[in-house]
Amino acid sequence: MTLSNLDKVGSTLVVALLLSLFTLPLVSLQPNRIMPGQSIDLLNVTSLTTLTPLLVLLALTSLLSLFKTAITFRLLLTLVTLITLIYTLGISASQLLVEASPLARVSLNGGFWLAIFWLALLITDATIKLALSPLLRLALVTLIVGAVLFLLASGQWDSLSLLREYHNQTNFWDQAIRHLQLSLGSIIPAVLIGIPLGVRCHRSPNLKAAVFPVLNILQTIPSLAMFGLLMIPLSLLANHYPMLSELGIRGIGATPAVIALFFYSLLPIVSNTALGFDQIDSKVRDAARGMGMSRRQRLWQLEFPLALPVILTGLRVVVTMNIGLVAVAALIGGGGFGTYIFQGLGQTATDLVILGAVPTLILAFLFAMAIDTLIALQRGNKT
Repeated sequence: MTLSNLDKVGSTLVVALLLSLFTLPLVSLQPNRIMPGQSIDLLNVTSLTTLTPLLVLLALTSLLSLFKTAITFRLLLTLVTLITLIYTLGISASQLLVEASPLARVSLNGGFWLAIFWLALLITDATIKLALSPLLRLALVTLIVGAVLFLLASGQWDSLSLLREYHNQTNFWDQAIRHLQLSLGSIIPAVLIGIPLGVRCHRSPNLKAAVFPVLNILQTIPSLAMFGLLMIPLSLLANHYPMLSELGIRGIGATPAVIALFFYSLLPIVSNTALGFDQIDSKVRDAARGMGMSRRQRLWQLEFPLALPVILTGLRVVVTMNIGLVAVAALIGGGGFGTYIFQGLGQTATDLVILGAVPTLILAFLFAMAIDTLIALQRGNKT
């Protein structure tokens, strides 16, 4: 190997990975779920026999990542290293708790989370270098998530504090469904209204000049302020019309959250729809007219398919934004994963905060990946 074959990105990520694993604590042994505990690094987290497979895989992954060769093998090896790290942490947690008190907890520390981050970047770097197709990238992410879920379902991580918090929350999956309901409940009406409005804005500059400033103002209002502004009129309506309250339309709960998220969703969808239609070459429209296509035919058979990738880009922004903002809606009784985040903050229980934050992050990432795949496939169909 020569210096010309040195992979600068891979080398940087490997250095960061090794520094995270060998200089930062991997886990903490806490006397209970709240009190801080003893930080434990990688080499002391379990026996050398248990660590050996992980150390060997780390060495091989680091060596391969230094150079621009064997990218496919590097990708597979990094995946195995990631799963092995997660598996090893489960074993080490069980061993650390053998002589500890019943209330003791093993919590994941900064070294673990940073190592996961750097390994994910190594996987991303390898997929970019391999120029994998959108479907293969989505399949790869699905494989990783499936493998992690299999490890969690097997009970391998049950000794970790994060999984203990999960088992204590009997309504976790109800909150997951609630999170999706609030996200999609605001996105679907925004799409149904935003796309036609975007088409109208494309066709009418006067309408565009009137609509866009209003949507821009709505976008600048902080989420908590928006929730607060909506609580007042909704509470008044619920008090004056008890039937609305029985239907769930109140000043707190899902209603103000869905309305606020609907307002936030409009600008990206309307603007990207108008932009997508604006970018269509006028010669394409002229050719369609010359072929005798009606206005409706041009819209559905020509213009909308050409504008769809740009519209989906706006939808991607909306989906990831709303999934994150739904977490804030827990402050007004909206539910979702944000419930655990704010409960954890109130109880100074870090693992409970993580139980709400990590699924929110994963959910946003998976939806973004799926929409990115649709965008890439749509653009591929056009060429």
